[in-house]
Amino acid sequence: MTQESSYGKWTVSSSDESESDEKPSSLDEKKTCFEKPSTSSLPNFGRDVLNDPGYTCSDARKAAHRRKLSPVKFDSKSSTSQISLPKKQKSSQEDLGWSLSSSDEESHPKGPSRHPVKEERCPSPKEPSEHRTRDNQPPIFPKTEEDDVTFDEAQESWNLLDEKNLFRFYLTKVSGILPKYNSGALHIKDILSPLFGTLLSSAQFNYCFEVDWLVRQYPLEFRKKPILLVHGDKREAKARLQEKAKPYENISLCQAKLDIAFGTHHTKMMLLLYEEGLRVVIHTSNLIQADWHQKTQGIWLSPLYPRLPYGTPSTHGESSTNFKSDLISYLMAYNAPPLKEWIDIVQKHDLSETRVYLIGSTPGRFQGKHIEDWGHFRLRKLLKEHTSLLPEQQSWPIVGQFSSIGSLGADESKWLCSEFKDSLVILGNHGKNQGQHNVPLHLIYPTVENVRNSLEGYPAGGSLPYSLQTAEKQVWLHSYFHKWSAETSGRSNAMPHIKTYMRLSPDFAKMAWFLVTSANLSKAAWGALEKNGTQLMIRSYELGVLFLPSAFGMDTFKIKRKVFSEKQEPATSFPVPYDLPPEIYNSKDRPWIWNIPYVKAPDTHGNMWVPS
Repeated sequence: MTQESSYGKWTVSSSDESESDEKPSSLDEKKTCFEKPSTSSLPNFGRDVLNDPGYTCSDARKAAHRRKLSPVKFDSKSSTSQISLPKKQKSSQEDLGWSLSSSDEESHPKGPSRHPVKEERCPSPKEPSEHRTRDNQPPIFPKTEEDDVTFDEAQESWNLLDEKNLFRFYLTKVSGILPKYNSGALHIKDILSPLFGTLLSSAQFNYCFEVDWLVRQYPLEFRKKPILLVHGDKREAKARLQEKAKPYENISLCQAKLDIAFGTHHTKMMLLLYEEGLRVVIHTSNLIQADWHQKTQGIWLSPLYPRLPYGTPSTHGESSTNFKSDLISYLMAYNAPPLKEWIDIVQKHDLSETRVYLIGSTPGRFQGKHIEDWGHFRLRKLLKEHTSLLPEQQSWPIVGQFSSIGSLGADESKWLCSEFKDSLVILGNHGKNQGQHNVPLHLIYPTVENVRNSLEGYPAGGSLPYSLQTAEKQVWLHSYFHKWSAETSGRSNAMPHIKTYMRLSPDFAKMAWFLVTSANLSKAAWGALEKNGTQLMIRSYELGVLFLPSAFGMDTFKIKRKVFSEKQEPATSFPVPYDLPPEIYNSKDRPWIWNIPYVKAPDTHGNMWVPS
């Protein structure tokens, strides 16, 4: 059936409308589509201002960048008959697949590099400038109050070093909200602060790097300390990153090998070596200003790991969660010489205080005993070995929350509710748990209205790169969708780039486990079985940490309903960063799809969304 919303006409099936019992009358109605009118009434912006951001990112982020440079003001006279999809967008089945939306960010320039660079080490001019950019030109975005965000002193009254945060799980600070909702949250400048240690060197693993901005986040006294950037760029993108790093003689690069098509280096991790020890930070933010400004992001901050006494075997300093050996295994999987030094550093430190489990993905095809090393089979293994099934937990629902979605197949049986869900429902070493097919699955992904009403407005959708081509062929998925809402934390309008997965009691008061990770809802990130289920194929690098109650001496986690509440709650309550229970889409809600126009209502900045 065709419905009219404030954003145009969509053709939807009953699976797209959770409250409708109507059946689609034809095959055409099993697709979600947007009517395609003309753009003749829109202003001509000029191609000269449509610059890309200057770093590797998705087409969705590039569109958001263009709209920030050249916003399209809302015009009440505009209608969908005057707006068309970009000509380059196609919706035929032949053009769908891994190349479209299999990870959060996956646009890699192709073709030979115009600026081949033989060495990973980047030379520097005589005196690097903290604000220097390529060819000494000013940055695309002039420096504003958004560039180097400052927060009220009142927000800094808490002290990370007092170890009151049992789980060491934090949200990022958000600009433009009430100060109390940033209490206990972190900005990247906080993480790199001298309060945390006297920095000697650091390694930054990520997908997007805004190099000049990143350098400015380090305190002045640390800006010339060695920085290793671990990236997945190839050819022209790699040459561009090297050029951006060139003004800084202390920056070197390490390229992650991506030998399987359409994979990305999506891991987000910091290794921080201090005079006082070592710290590991696993988070969900790209190293760009926009990701640390007005988005909801997650951070796990390790304790300060002391150096082992000289001569101590490197196998010492292991935690009950095997975090040290798992981190070393993950670093070794890169098979990259620049990381050998960091592997040695990890081996020389005592990581025994760690209480989380590491869950990573690395590109490859894994069989036999190695099939459980990475991806969702790694999660399955840990849930088997370190949880126990209590009778009442058998039907506990699973909640997944993410910022991008890949191609998952023609129906739920192809991956989502077969192999992927099979991994998430495991509790204890009992093979497949009885009744697992009855376990509810709630998927949280922002609606168009969520994005429109966000702090950033429509450009916030640039970090939610779900494409029309992918959505059209899996409308069945939308029946699982729930709205993004974080009213209890005062952050509903800060769009999520965080990714979390958890299993909770039906009353949403207790939790069996919680995972914060870089991995979105995609086969590329989590892996997909091949060869009759004997081989797991993964395309991308991902990294996250799993919180299990047993590692904290508990049977289950109690859920902290209000993350930033002034009311004192037990330190043992886990701070879930959004509202529970999640609210399912109603008949008028639509998932945010980045590559169609939204012109029928203005966003919080009075603009429309025209991605072309």
